[in-house]
Amino acid sequence: MTSTDPVLDLNWFFVHMALHISSSCFAVMCHSRVHRIRATAAASEGSSTLNTVTEEKVNLGNSDLKVTRLGIGAWSWGDTTYWNDLEWNDRNEKAARDAFNASIDGGLTFFDTAEVYGSGLALGAINSEVLLGRYIKERKEKDPDVEVAVATKFAALPWRFGRQSVLKALNDSLCRLGLTSVDLYQLHWPGVWGNEGYIDGLGDAVEKGLVKAVGVSNYNEKRLREAYEKLKKRGIPLASNQVNYSLIYRAPEENGVKSACDELGITIIAYSPIAQGALSGKYTPDKPPSGPRGRIYTPEFLTRLQPLLNKITEIGEKYDKTPTQVSLNWLVAQDNVVPIPGAKTKEQAKEFIGALGWRLTEEEVAELRSLASEIKPVIGFPVENL
Repeated sequence: MTSTDPVLDLNWFFVHMALHISSSCFAVMCHSRVHRIRATAAASEGSSTLNTVTEEKVNLGNSDLKVTRLGIGAWSWGDTTYWNDLEWNDRNEKAARDAFNASIDGGLTFFDTAEVYGSGLALGAINSEVLLGRYIKERKEKDPDVEVAVATKFAALPWRFGRQSVLKALNDSLCRLGLTSVDLYQLHWPGVWGNEGYIDGLGDAVEKGLVKAVGVSNYNEKRLREAYEKLKKRGIPLASNQVNYSLIYRAPEENGVKSACDELGITIIAYSPIAQGALSGKYTPDKPPSGPRGRIYTPEFLTRLQPLLNKITEIGEKYDKTPTQVSLNWLVAQDNVVPIPGAKTKEQAKEFIGALGWRLTEEEVAELRSLASEIKPVIGFPVENL
């Protein structure tokens, strides 16, 4: 998420986020028989070679959880405030379901959602966790052996206090997902009043067997190290830090987060890895994105972006790859980074699959970074600075 206003009112932000949470599981019929889907995502035995579909799975940080080198973000699923041109209908839902299945078919089995994605209070919208759980259940009915790694997130709203708030929110998320556990549970952003209780809650969730691994999101270097040390005392690794990271938003490289993650053995999960479509090449100064994104990726910004897009396109032609695939591969080439582009359609999911199975050269990676450094980035998610 980005904003053109660097002094965004955080109080408004927290209220806005609160309106996106389906209170407990009121919108979901939680049956007594819950489909248990432990997404183990085990790595393929005896295979270390790349192929044109997917690659060997990797551990998230120092945890035992293995995921595909590229995941799928479900922020847009069910959303009517930022994505989908402010509406959600049967056509949108079918497209999201097709994106889910195309991802699975192509070997991408890591999905990231959150309790604040989608809104049970907005007419026609539905919580992203509900949709993901529905798609998993449908897929399991056809293919019981399919493995899906599920990640979701706790909203650190200012009226939530202590470790019990984390466990309660997690249980509500499990109810919406229709699962008895998830693979990765993350704190969506730092708490206004402190994080110790939230970190304790993550540790409790691991010890209760409700999650396989835990992570944070939008944490700066100082907060990241504090969370790492607190969990370490309980023998629990901090698996990941989910941050805004793309070729044109390289704050994690500049603020110490990337180097700290590499040092401590924490994987970066990169959200908005193609800058919400700006790096796909489909938007131009004459055709900017619709909705709120159009106020961020303006014609003026897209004009400044064009030389970089031209180079991305040129490099892509060498590999027979699209600008999206080149941009995602650039992130994978940073090592210890798992991008999670959002897939709204099966065509997008299939395109993302093509970002794996090959590598940019070191020279190409450096050339793209150099060109990107000439572009002033958009303002990031305000909670990054909490």
